Amino acid sequence: YIVVGETTKEGWKSFQKQPELKEQVSRYSEIVNAMLFLGEEMTIENFNAHASLNQVKREAKNPLNRNFIEFIESELEREKLREGTKRHKEHVIETLKEFGKIKTLADLTPANIRAFDRWLRDNGDRTDVTIWGYHKRVKKYTRILKLNEIIEQDPYDICKFPHGHSKERTPLNEEELIALRKVKLNDKLDRVRDLFTFAAYTGLSYVDVQIFDFDTMTQKIGNMYYIDGTRIKTGTAFYTPILKPAMDVLKKYNFKLPMITNQKANEYLHVIEAILSFRKSLTFHLARHSFATLALAHDVPIENVARMLGHTDIKTTQIYCKVLKTTIERHANNLAASIR
Repeated sequence: YIVVGETTKEGWKSFQKQPELKEQVSRYSEIVNAMLFLGEEMTIENFNAHASLNQVKREAKNPLNRNFIEFIESELEREKLREGTKRHKEHVIETLKEFGKIKTLADLTPANIRAFDRWLRDNGDRTDVTIWGYHKRVKKYTRILKLNEIIEQDPYDICKFPHGHSKERTPLNEEELIALRKVKLNDKLDRVRDLFTFAAYTGLSYVDVQIFDFDTMTQKIGNMYYIDGTRIKTGTAFYTPILKPAMDVLKKYNFKLPMITNQKANEYLHVIEAILSFRKSLTFHLARHSFATLALAHDVPIENVARMLGHTDIKTTQIYCKVLKTTIERHANNLAASIR
């Protein structure tokens, strides 16, 4: 079976009239007829051999017939990206496949890019920031094609889309973290809460929590255990303490943390958010954000917080770290007491 696109039951009649689909079916029919004429065995292997040769000939005749998604995939192999970055780009590939109107290099037109933008907005609740992320990743490859003079014009030179503004996340304060740790939950919610707690008291991201190995990634200094590792997303080193609530989680699971997908974890966290009547959107990333703010609230220098989080630039840490009112009030009292 060859996937030629997706359509609804109601839209099938108009879908099958598309010139691109008719041309594709015609090519496949020609291959089948040629195999029959030559008396070849009617196998998938023989058909694919002809189809591949046919595609090579078409691309040689017109380079714009080259498959755009296959071009991205070949570039991904060449780039040797880190797993986290590669997953983001693979997700964009799947989204382009689902969109279905940008298949070949010839399809990289301003009209199709605008249609892709409309489709992203109409299918789901994506924000401007998220949609811009899709465009940014696609644009990287249209830019390569333009620089190598494979396409005459980069459609993104004509199409401009809003970057949007990231929604500011409000971290959990210390009282909310304690409430989260104490609430009674069922098995699945309990495990997700524990993973969130571990992240909130170590600063680890979701993916780093999932690959955490106590035996190989920790060292004991005095009475405190530290995680000495490298972030999956960026490859940067981090060194962070395992605070008591996080150590309690490890002991509960015999030092082998539960496994769960990020999507499922966030779904369960929204349930916990409702149970606790939090007026904050509870996501796994908020745990890392909360750790940074908690550390600052207890006067840990921002340079040390950056090292704990695995940031090479303090500016990145400043995005996560919000100075709490309680911190200002405590320092204000100390300042007032010292003023004569």
